Amino acid sequence: MTHPKPKMNQQIPGFSSADIGLIQKNLLHWYNTHHRHLPWRESCDPYRIWVSEVMLQQTQVKTAVPYFLAFVDRFPTLESLARADLEKVLKSWEGLGYYARARNLHKAAQQVVQHMDGRIPHRFSDFKALPGVGDYIASAVMSMAFNQVHAVVDANVKRVLARLLCLDIPVNQSSAHTRFKAVADTLVDRTDPGSFNQALMELGALVCTPSAPDCGRCPLAHPCLALAGCQVSRYPLRLKAKKIPCHHISTGIVIKAGRVLVTRRKLDGLLGGLWEFPGGKRKNKESAEDACIREIKEETGLDVRIVSFLTHVRHAYTHFKIEMDIFYCDYISGDVVLDGPIDHKWIAPENIHRLAFPTANRKFIPLIDRSVISRKQT
Repeated sequence: MTHPKPKMNQQIPGFSSADIGLIQKNLLHWYNTHHRHLPWRESCDPYRIWVSEVMLQQTQVKTAVPYFLAFVDRFPTLESLARADLEKVLKSWEGLGYYARARNLHKAAQQVVQHMDGRIPHRFSDFKALPGVGDYIASAVMSMAFNQVHAVVDANVKRVLARLLCLDIPVNQSSAHTRFKAVADTLVDRTDPGSFNQALMELGALVCTPSAPDCGRCPLAHPCLALAGCQVSRYPLRLKAKKIPCHHISTGIVIKAGRVLVTRRKLDGLLGGLWEFPGGKRKNKESAEDACIREIKEETGLDVRIVSFLTHVRHAYTHFKIEMDIFYCDYISGDVVLDGPIDHKWIAPENIHRLAFPTANRKFIPLIDRSVISRKQT
C-alpha cells in the first residue's frame, strides 16, 4: 500500500538538493554511530514507540526511561492497556505529570481494541484522529514504526533548524510550527524517515543544545549558517515569556476515627482522575487556616477544625505556580456531599500509597505523622 507523502518544499534559500542530500547523509551517519541506546529504540513495535512518544512530550529522556520500562512491564500490549482500569494507569503515570497524556492514551487504546481489531492504524489520518494524537505523535509513530515520510518537529528540531538556517522566527510564536514543519518536510530523508527524525532530535539533545552547543563535533557544522556567521548564541529566537501567576492554596488532612479523607478530581482537565487532599485557593486577605476550613466545607460539606500546621509546599505547573499550606484537621460534623470532586474515600494512612496523587500532594505525603492521625479525637 502506498501512503501520501508530504509535498517537498524547496523554499530554503542557499541550499540545493545536493546540499540537502549531504545533510541527510552526514546526519544519519552521525546518528548510527552516536545515538543513545534507549529502550523504545530496540524494536519497531508501534505500541512501544507510541507510549514512548507520549511520555517524551514535556518530559526529559532520563526521566521517561524508568517510567517507560515500568509502564510496558505492567501493560506489555495495547490490549492489556485497554483492559486496565484508568486508576491503575494513572498510578503507573504518577509523578510523570501532564496526566491528560495517560488518560488519552488509555482511551485511544480502548478505541483501537474496540473499533480497529486491536491494530494500531497505519494511515496517518486514522491514527491522528485518536484521542491525544496530534501532528507530532502521528508523524513520529508513522515514520518510526511504518517508515512513512512524515517529519517531526519538537523543541530540539526547532533549535537545530533555527541555527542551521538562521530562521528569524521565534520558536515559541504561535505561527512558528508551520514554518518549521515546512522546512523539516524538505529535509527529511525519504528512504529512512524514522531514523532521520530521531537523528535530528538526537542532535538537538546531545550536540546542538540550548546552551554551550558542541559545534566542533556537529555533523552539520559545515552548512550551518549560524556557525558560519558566528551567531550560534543568537538562535533560536524566543518571545519573552509572560510572568507566571502564583496561587495560594490551603489543604486539609481531615482526620476521622484514624482515617483521612481524600477526594478524586474530575476525569477531564488538569490532574483529571487523580486523588488529593481537599482544599483550594485562598481569597484576598483570607488567612490560610480560614481558607482551609471554608474550602473543605464547600468541597465536601464537612465541618472541621484546625489541629496543627504540617508544612508549606511550592510547586510549579506550566502556566502557574502554587504555594500550599497543609493542615491537620479534625472532623467535627456532617456527611460528605461533594461539590467538584467525583468520589471520596476515608483511607488508612498506610494505604495512601495505593492511590495516584498529584506531585504537589506527593511532596508532603511522606511528612504525614501517623501518630497524629491515630490519636483519639476529642
